[in-house]
Amino acid sequence: MDSRGDIREFLTTRRARLTPEQAGLPNFGGRRRVPGLRREEVALLAGMSVEYYVRLERGNATGVSETVLDGISRALQLDDAEHLHLYDLVRAANQGARPRQRRKPSRQQGVRPGVQQTIDAMFSVPVIVQNGRLDIVAANRLGFALFSEMYAQPQRPANFVRFVFLNPRAQTIYHDWEDAAQQTVALLRTEAGRAPYDRALSDLVGEVSTRSELFRTLWASHDVREHRTGTKRIHHPIVGDLDLTYEGMDLTTDRGLLLLAYTAPPGSPSHERLQLLASWAATNDETARALPAPTDTTDTA
Repeated sequence: MDSRGDIREFLTTRRARLTPEQAGLPNFGGRRRVPGLRREEVALLAGMSVEYYVRLERGNATGVSETVLDGISRALQLDDAEHLHLYDLVRAANQGARPRQRRKPSRQQGVRPGVQQTIDAMFSVPVIVQNGRLDIVAANRLGFALFSEMYAQPQRPANFVRFVFLNPRAQTIYHDWEDAAQQTVALLRTEAGRAPYDRALSDLVGEVSTRSELFRTLWASHDVREHRTGTKRIHHPIVGDLDLTYEGMDLTTDRGLLLLAYTAPPGSPSHERLQLLASWAATNDETARALPAPTDTTDTA
């Protein structure tokens, strides 16, 4: 990943989406040569010189303080995910720096036995564990059943990015496929800021970019987001429509892995269908055959 180039593109796209009126600045009319805010307007709002901001937007992040980044974040009205992403890009761009260690990029393709036992005990809700590249590295039986379509492909580990953009079935599974595509790329772009030295991540981006024009377009937008809580609306081939909420939790002893649990309100049609899916999974061995084969868990990123 090109961290300096990513800083330039990220800041340029953020200020392009913000109008003077939205930023609380007077609009004196006339033709603006650029969409959104000008560099000098961002510098004014952030409380710094135009030259300093221009230097940063060009990717020169040497010596940039947290105070400066906080000022730019306020000026551009960045949300929490964007604010953290800017910090990651600046750290990676500085010579000798490494991204923050909240998530450790790894080629790990599984979880510790204790984690697997824990999610297996959560038999009434679908649970998966994914890494920053959006590989599913572990799941309980109901989790495998929920995402069984992803395991129809032989490639392991199952990966949300490949499924959403390279498998035509994804457009029938997701009720709002375009929204799912946007969110998927935003999550991957966030991980790219955290782990710019992850070769497997770079390879994944390159692979999907060559095969999906939509992915290339969304990747160029530099949108980011955190995967913490939300809703997932899918059409499951066995039980039909499911409207689920999910909660994401970092595995503190397995850096870089996120546990996601999906639920539906008791008594709702989606809850009843989840129970039906659980019964199907308990009597159908296809989910067991979907388990990924053991792979090398050495951290070579």
